[in-house]
Amino acid sequence: MNPSQPARLVVLISGTGRNLQALIDAAERDDLHARIVLVISNRPGVQGLARAEAAGIATQTIDHRDYPTREAFDQVLGDAIAAVEPDIVALAGFMRILTAEFIRRFEGRMLNIHPSLLPKYRGLQTHRRALEAADHWHGASIHFVTEELDGGPVVLQGRIAVEPTDTEETLARRVMENVELQIYPAAVRWMADGRLRLRDHVAWLDDTQLQTPALWPLEESTEDSPTP
Repeated sequence: MNPSQPARLVVLISGTGRNLQALIDAAERDDLHARIVLVISNRPGVQGLARAEAAGIATQTIDHRDYPTREAFDQVLGDAIAAVEPDIVALAGFMRILTAEFIRRFEGRMLNIHPSLLPKYRGLQTHRRALEAADHWHGASIHFVTEELDGGPVVLQGRIAVEPTDTEETLARRVMENVELQIYPAAVRWMADGRLRLRDHVAWLDDTQLQTPALWPLEESTEDSPTP
């Protein structure tokens, strides 16, 4: 990756593409230092594909149901990604568990956004689990994709206070609007600028090992960051 040139970005989606739209908007404002060269969905006809097409971005659908095994799907998906030679691969609501071989193929270039304050609540139903645990804080995390599900090094988190009146739906909406749509473009920009790297399974930002994730807003002190 050449920090003097916009990074080549591939985005993987499975649904509405709200985080994809945040990346598109940041790129159009010249805030991303990356050009989205391809959007791939594993589900046909989803709204995220329409968002990409409206922005003039190439799209491709690779329906996982057309392949007999997870390995077969991941091989075709990986070949499609490799064909456009990306610097960064961003998983934005991509609802597939990737095989170890696929992850090794792109490791160090893949980021994922997860709707919890990792390491809390890996997997699904994160908002429900936060409410059931009576958590005071909830949010979202950006992490490098590794072979451990939702277990790669976390680089950036944003949080909101859980309100007494929150339902699963309201909490999900507030996390998306107040956290996710802000932190993903920021983390992708770090990678595009060459500031964020994965070395020996450890995240480094500006040549400093990240002992704890950065907290959004970035000017805010991390002293009050939630305890995992």
